Amino acid sequence: MLEIASLVIGAVTTSLIVLTVSVKNSRSLTNKLFIGLAVGLVGWSIANYFSLHTSSDMQTLQRIRFVMLFVVIQNTFFFFLASVFPDYKNSLFKQKRYKIAAVFAVVTALLTVSPFLFVDFKEGAPVPGPGMAFFLPHALLFAVGGLIILILRYKRSKGVKKVQLQYFLAGSILLFTLVPIGNFIVPIVFKNNKMVSISPLYSIIFSGLIAYAIVKKKLFDIKSAITRSVAYVLSIGTIVGLFSLSTIGIANYVFRGESQENIRSAISILLAGVLAISFQSLKRFFNKFTGKLFYKNAYDTQEVLDSLGNTLVAEIDLRKILASTRKILTDAMNSSFIEFVLLRDGKPSLDLPDENGARIGGINLIEHISDDHDDMLITEELPVGNSLHRSFSNENISVVLRLKTHTQIVGYIFLGEKLSGEIYGSQDIKLLSIITNELAVAIQNALRFEEIEKFNITLQQKVDKATAELRKTNQKLIDLDEAKDEFISMASHQLRTPLTSMKGYVSMVLEGDAGKISTMQKKLLDQAFVSSQRMVYLIADLLNVSRLKTGKFIIESKPTDLAKVVEEEIGQLVETAKGRNLELKYDKPKEFPMLMLDETKIRQVIMNFADNAIYYTPAGGHIKVNLADKKDTIEFTVVDDGLGVPKAEQHHLFNKFYRAGNAKKARPDGTGLGLFMAKKVIVAQGGAIIFSSTEGKGSTFGFSFAKAKLKPTAEQLKSPQTTISTTVSMDAAETGTETVSPKQ
Repeated sequence: MLEIASLVIGAVTTSLIVLTVSVKNSRSLTNKLFIGLAVGLVGWSIANYFSLHTSSDMQTLQRIRFVMLFVVIQNTFFFFLASVFPDYKNSLFKQKRYKIAAVFAVVTALLTVSPFLFVDFKEGAPVPGPGMAFFLPHALLFAVGGLIILILRYKRSKGVKKVQLQYFLAGSILLFTLVPIGNFIVPIVFKNNKMVSISPLYSIIFSGLIAYAIVKKKLFDIKSAITRSVAYVLSIGTIVGLFSLSTIGIANYVFRGESQENIRSAISILLAGVLAISFQSLKRFFNKFTGKLFYKNAYDTQEVLDSLGNTLVAEIDLRKILASTRKILTDAMNSSFIEFVLLRDGKPSLDLPDENGARIGGINLIEHISDDHDDMLITEELPVGNSLHRSFSNENISVVLRLKTHTQIVGYIFLGEKLSGEIYGSQDIKLLSIITNELAVAIQNALRFEEIEKFNITLQQKVDKATAELRKTNQKLIDLDEAKDEFISMASHQLRTPLTSMKGYVSMVLEGDAGKISTMQKKLLDQAFVSSQRMVYLIADLLNVSRLKTGKFIIESKPTDLAKVVEEEIGQLVETAKGRNLELKYDKPKEFPMLMLDETKIRQVIMNFADNAIYYTPAGGHIKVNLADKKDTIEFTVVDDGLGVPKAEQHHLFNKFYRAGNAKKARPDGTGLGLFMAKKVIVAQGGAIIFSSTEGKGSTFGFSFAKAKLKPTAEQLKSPQTTISTTVSMDAAETGTETVSPKQ
């Protein structure tokens, strides 16, 4: 009976080893440790058997030491397996305590096969030695410690993992309770070896529980092991069968008699070689055959992920995404149905019924799924009798996935039972866990796209209505703008004539044509003359704006002494500057080239820049007017230490009718036309505006021209009164776009 038990335990444990090595993740630490535990059980069973069949006490003692060695091995691997089972993912032996435990186990194993563990064998029992000081603590720490770890893991686990641990823990408790009693306590204390003979039964119980957990509770994926085993058996069986039949046929029907023994041997060797060479081809054939047999519903996970990924990337329409996802998953996993329940404004809605139009009960089940539940719920992992388990079972639902992004839950997927009757395996669960986040993001984007589309429709309707109203309003504004331009043009022409007369009469009085005037009278008349000159420039600006609109703005270029023009214009403002307690300084260049410029309009620009500097510089300030002849350009600037222009408003400064906020406070009567027209005049003559400003510290306004463009010819210098007229057309004057064309 003992021999049969030993053979059974050896066969069962060896099967577990083969099974573990054959699983898909054969490199995992859990599998390797389980192999070690299985080896310990096999070795312990065999050593037990031989320890009972000896011819001397010394031989018995030596074999008992090997029994203890395999006890140390199985205890060690059990402890480490308990520490990682069932799904430990980190590196175990990088931790210091496990390194120490491994060293302690190696030392204890070496002591068990030495005389230090059992020093002698007397009265039918071994005599313990000093090595027990290592063996007993090892057994206590590794066997009992492993059991404690399993118990703690069992309490924290749930679902299938909890059931797996339950069987593993039950088998371990039986094994590590009966083995010390039958193989250690009873033989040493009570001097009785009878229980040793039945020790293989303990391993059979342990292996039986593990085998049951493998088959019924998916402890390991055995389908791969079965497939490979069947392929090997069929391959070897075919080879053996062909060889046996061939050799028997040759011996009995072809080459009979003893004289042909050598020929039969040679043919047998040749046949064996041919069959050996054919083994790999046969194995490949049977691998394909068993693969089709056991994996007729199998699929390539990567192909499914690629197909689904392409769909999610290419589609934004929600219904197409859901329909394609359903088809891909149904084809792969053979589900009886797949239902999508999405959350819109927190309320569940069935966005896509199944292919037959039937609606499943997923919507009613969502309220029973709390945030405490996992993102993937598997019916068979839920406790039997649980309300959620009953609800899922009643609706034939096998898996529920929560579709969740980083910010919100977008919905759920309900998968029905497989049409094949199989359960959802590890490959299915892994696939579903991978696609969940990607699918959730795709659905969230599609939902947002739907919202945008609906919003766009509503927005377009509002835009169309607003556009119609804007057209009416814009037409009114155009009419008002034309009326304004007509008024400005008319008013400017009407004001220009009397103002010219006033300016002329004041000038005559200043020159003494009406008699001698006093100093005070001259001062007052000078102010009146400057003010009338300003009015002339203002009216000229208004007329020029009107001309810009009608395309009648003309630049009349002639040889101009710009240095003299600047001197004359600044000279008119000296008294005004003194009256405001300002220092106005201009150093006229000794030599300056003649330039082809519109003298009248350039005077307006110079006066505008200087006049602004005077008005926007507080009393006690300084204004510096510069005119420089550089290598390739001439530059004119007016630099002040006045108010400055706020940075946020600087880009608007040269727009028509625009004035900065601080300028409005300092000079409420401004029009906002001076800088606008200055820029148009300078750009129309091929120049560029110079501007920089810091609020509270002052501003620099000016212009620059390339000398080569404005250099007069010899003939033009001989006839300085001859002008070149150019009509300036500015279709987009507000944006600063100029087109200059010579007047014919």
